[in-house]
Amino acid sequence: MATKLSGPIQVHGGPLFTSGGDSAPIHDIGSLGVSNDGRKFRYVFCTPTALVAGKLQQGPAEVTNHQDLTSPVAAVGDTTIAVTLGNTLAQANQYAGGLAIITVTPGVGYSYRIKSHPAAAASASLTLTLDDPIEVALNATSRIDLVQNPFNGVIVYPTTATGGAVGVAVDVVDAGKYGWIQSGGAVGCLANGAVAIGDSVCASNAVAGSVESFTTGSKQNIVGYALTGVADTEYGAIYLTID
Repeated sequence: MATKLSGPIQVHGGPLFTSGGDSAPIHDIGSLGVSNDGRKFRYVFCTPTALVAGKLQQGPAEVTNHQDLTSPVAAVGDTTIAVTLGNTLAQANQYAGGLAIITVTPGVGYSYRIKSHPAAAASASLTLTLDDPIEVALNATSRIDLVQNPFNGVIVYPTTATGGAVGVAVDVVDAGKYGWIQSGGAVGCLANGAVAIGDSVCASNAVAGSVESFTTGSKQNIVGYALTGVADTEYGAIYLTID
């Protein structure tokens, strides 16, 4: 099915707190929900450990051996492409809902949503089924990065980032289950170090799952700003600007 554009999903009467999460997905992973007070939420899959309310979350770690991959010829209109993996295996549908990004011409700059794919061994060929047909033909000089859906397998943001910040957990979501995290608007979040009202805040590189005041030269993800002052190790009001 080709990618179609629409507005945010309507979650009529859907609960935010789900007592451990949904055992099976009831929305597409990454779906954006908006509460009637304007806060924004993303539907996520949790693995490998449970989410804890008030902790900043990161998407799945990048796999460098699944970047800058070679591809055989793919013609305009094709909906499958094959890539040769680096020395890391791919699990079945690891990249479903993610993107194949063309990084070297021909076809450079195009991003194609991945619908499905089988498992493949390290250094083997992996055939990807795409949601949309190829727009510009690919050949052996094209290069492709595989990027996972950032909401498929969220983890507590580590002290050394391996992916991008995606939101703050608002409830317990058990490992292997689905639920909501907050990506926009006011939320309670753990602080590392004292945070002053109005400070821009970023992911902490000292305490996993926390935020700290942004300083010039910091390389951590900026995720929002403080609505109130927050004491070190306490949870306080952060206005998220991820979405």
